[in-house]
Amino acid sequence: MMMSDIAKDRMAHSVKKRGSMSSLSGREFWQKELHRCTKNSMSTVSYMDEPSQRDDASRLTVQMENTYQLGPTKHFPVVIVNRILKDVLTKYLQEEQYEPELCRQMTKTISEVIKAQVKDLMIPRYKLIVIVHIGQLNSQNIFIGSRCLWDPKSDTFSSYVFRNSSLFALASVYAVYFE
Repeated sequence: MMMSDIAKDRMAHSVKKRGSMSSLSGREFWQKELHRCTKNSMSTVSYMDEPSQRDDASRLTVQMENTYQLGPTKHFPVVIVNRILKDVLTKYLQEEQYEPELCRQMTKTISEVIKAQVKDLMIPRYKLIVIVHIGQLNSQNIFIGSRCLWDPKSDTFSSYVFRNSSLFALASVYAVYFE
């Protein structure tokens, strides 16, 4: 069986990496290496020329042991999050007039700011969902509803409604405990 030059180079590279070079001649070494590898087993090896970013990320992930912790050690601070919602909405929307394109961008910005500030509280094991609605205040009614499947002992939410002369905003933060 003949090996391609690329396969020989790769095998030599892997042997050098292991630190076990033989004093045999090149041909004898490859025959011995091939005989050793294919003697009792059959294996498939795939090679990549360049490592991808995904491979680097998978090597950097840390596997955690199961804690078997069924409930949160620190509950989600609804009162503090309500204050964050009030402060952020007031700061960003106090003097704003309703313009559809501006408000569309503001919902994204405000939700990211809220999420960052709530994450800064360092509440372990909670997944956060932040939703912001902004609409024109023009003597109409609106009902905004949401449904979630969760555990009422550990999961919770916080919301705040802001109004000025031109617009209204509703910001909600859902905190779902992640076991």
